[in-house]
Amino acid sequence: MILPDAFHTGELEAQRRAGGGPRGHGIRDHMPDQHRQFFETLPYAVLAALDPLGQPVATLITGEPGFIAAPNPLTLSIATVLHPQDPVRAGLAPAAPFGLLGLDLATRRRNRANGRVAAATSANYWLVVDQSFGNCPQYIQRREPYDAVRTPGGLEVLTGLDADARTQVLAADTFFVATAALGPNGGVDVSHRGGRSGFVAIEGEALVIPDFPGNRYFNTLGNLLAYPRAGLLFVDFETGDLLHLQGSAEVLWDADADASGFAGSQRVWRLTVDGGWRRRAAAPLAWTYVEESPVSAATGRWPATARDGKLSLMP
Repeated sequence: MILPDAFHTGELEAQRRAGGGPRGHGIRDHMPDQHRQFFETLPYAVLAALDPLGQPVATLITGEPGFIAAPNPLTLSIATVLHPQDPVRAGLAPAAPFGLLGLDLATRRRNRANGRVAAATSANYWLVVDQSFGNCPQYIQRREPYDAVRTPGGLEVLTGLDADARTQVLAADTFFVATAALGPNGGVDVSHRGGRSGFVAIEGEALVIPDFPGNRYFNTLGNLLAYPRAGLLFVDFETGDLLHLQGSAEVLWDADADASGFAGSQRVWRLTVDGGWRRRAAAPLAWTYVEESPVSAATGRWPATARDGKLSLMP
């Protein structure tokens, strides 16, 4: 059924600050058949959890289509071996919250499932779904996946943004964000963010991110009001490098000076990075770029660097 009380207090407060939430919503307490079938077709997905310190973190999981199964409307099973150095692995203990984003970049289709871990082994995870809902295809750049033979590198621990991280972030047209809220209707969530290459700016150790119009659920921003920590995942779609960043987050609801003139943006939010990881060649897939989202094409782009401590738009 559609959940009558789908939103927690942080999401409701975010909706209030933004001038109103959705007129209705499609958040269910189970997966409809089309969502179950969709998950089972995917060769990749984004999985989020809380790390041992209670901080949100996201990772890319991969496998042959069918590695994610939905044997019934309330259950997902994932047959995958997470690398011992994958920062999500330790957070998938029984009863722990999870967030799963099923995304097909080739068709721009995406569905989300949030819930709890029922059981886990080194090669299998069984998940109980508490919330299931779809998302529109906005801001998704089309890409076609193909298998890539790679030798993964070791884990590189980051205490901030190094030169390679800055280069990857400033070039990105896509990233994924894991957030959390504990308490009634809370849990872990992971969502997609996209825009023109360069839509994420860097000021010192902070990422500055425009917030574009969406479904007005405000799952991510509502979680940040409830628990102002986030874990970002940047995927290099050519090399398979995965960049995981964590930090404290702040939504600038009244940041007219920052957001004005940024085409399509309604507000901005900042992630002050205090740590992260890089895993080179970690994804056994690569993606061929097909085309930019027409919605992304109508948005703005920050400059590669800030000037005088303030952001200004590229011409």
